Amino acid sequence: MTHNYIPTVKDWLSLLLLILLWGTSFMFTAVSLDSFSPVGIVTLRVLIAAIILTLFMYAKGLRLPVDPLAWAMFLLLGIMGNLLPFLLISTGQKDVSSGIAGLLMAFMPLATMILAHYFVLGESLNRFKILGFVLGITGVAIVLWPSLVGAHSNFLSGLLILFATFSYAINAIMVRRLPSYNPVVTAAGVMIVASITILPLWLWQDLPWQQSYSLKATLSVLWLGIGPTAFATIILFAVIVTAGPTFLSYINYVIPVVAYFTGALILGEAIEWHSLAALVLIILGIALTRKRVAG
Repeated sequence: MTHNYIPTVKDWLSLLLLILLWGTSFMFTAVSLDSFSPVGIVTLRVLIAAIILTLFMYAKGLRLPVDPLAWAMFLLLGIMGNLLPFLLISTGQKDVSSGIAGLLMAFMPLATMILAHYFVLGESLNRFKILGFVLGITGVAIVLWPSLVGAHSNFLSGLLILFATFSYAINAIMVRRLPSYNPVVTAAGVMIVASITILPLWLWQDLPWQQSYSLKATLSVLWLGIGPTAFATIILFAVIVTAGPTFLSYINYVIPVVAYFTGALILGEAIEWHSLAALVLIILGIALTRKRVAG
């Protein structure tokens, strides 16, 4: 990819597909919670993705590494980039709507920016980044404030989802600092280790063979593994290779909007003025952090 690469129609369609896959994942999580526990959702999500990504990896003629250091790295990335945030989001969504969950997750690039200032060379804060962060955290406060002062508080559930943004942010920093492998191999390895780690917990905690699951919830959790986790990962790497990470960053502006309005239009979740105001503030904050400092 050259520096002056112009994204093609295929790149834009891939970006749109990623936005739809990730933006609607909160809605499918909400539906899955009707029958599955948060641990069950996370287990099936990473297990299905592990199978698909491993098959995809072998189809491309790639192989898993035998180096123990590689598998230690896969475990670390699997916990911080998949198991922990998936579990925090699923648990938080038991009391928080899918739209609010997607809105809070928009804070992730701002959390990454703060961590990058301390752990990544050349990523120092400037006045625009600081102001963008202030706008973003103000938006988060607007979202959480009603639940903090309300009679039926879901403040802690909102915090769990917010913590998931920092888990993703830490994972993003680790990806930049740890040794790199082929991204397809890394994705498969991470999902394999994540599956091995959480599957025993699900079997022990939920005894899934003794449970009954609705068709709608089952299809939703299967789709979470197939679409937003496995296929989205494949598309993600393809877009990064052809159009670059800067082009990919456009999704940060749109995914929370998709999440918020799909929850409202399909699940009938309430559209509230303070949530819309928070959405605008967070997106403006993200946009402001991208502004270059003159000189």
